[in-house]
Amino acid sequence: MRYRPISFELLAAELVERVLALPGTPWVRIAVDGAAGTASLADAMVDPLRVNGRPAQRVSTVDFLKPASLRFEKGREDPEARYYDWLDENALRREVLDPLSPGGTGLVLPALWDAERDRATRADRVELPPGGVLIADGELLLGRGLPFELTVHLSLSTGALRRRLPEAEHWALPAFERYEQEVHPAETADVLVRADDPRHPAVAA
Repeated sequence: MRYRPISFELLAAELVERVLALPGTPWVRIAVDGAAGTASLADAMVDPLRVNGRPAQRVSTVDFLKPASLRFEKGREDPEARYYDWLDENALRREVLDPLSPGGTGLVLPALWDAERDRATRADRVELPPGGVLIADGELLLGRGLPFELTVHLSLSTGALRRRLPEAEHWALPAFERYEQEVHPAETADVLVRADDPRHPAVAA
């Protein structure tokens, strides 16, 4: 596969151009998927979208994890649980993605669960007007059948993943390896970005 070097700022601008060219839908839902660096890219898209007259709402899936009693039911360092059980997929659909489906209300819950404090955020719903863009970032998002109009995957080599994942989370490496083997995110995503060096990303041509 061939790649071309690009900055995250220019990549964000190109993704915005792609959003603007999508066929007319009430809302556009974007997934920025990867083990590291997803929030930075997702954040970089917000201002360019707004400059182009498209309101944007950011959501991170770390705010849609299940309570600790469910996430850690098999132990705090279980790769299979990280892969299957950490994300509250039903809540993400119900509170974020479905309201932005055709005929939806446009009312989005930006955060559901504070995983660090292990309690509900009590966040208020926000209205994303028609034409708005939702940008959700997080890990292990593809292959779940979640309804996104555009998916972006930040790909990391095995060595880069080990370097960029905090050492305290190296127990989760098998979860990301399984994701690569079962989901093939590099082939599944609409846009593939090689992100081994966060200062010098490259996008698949």
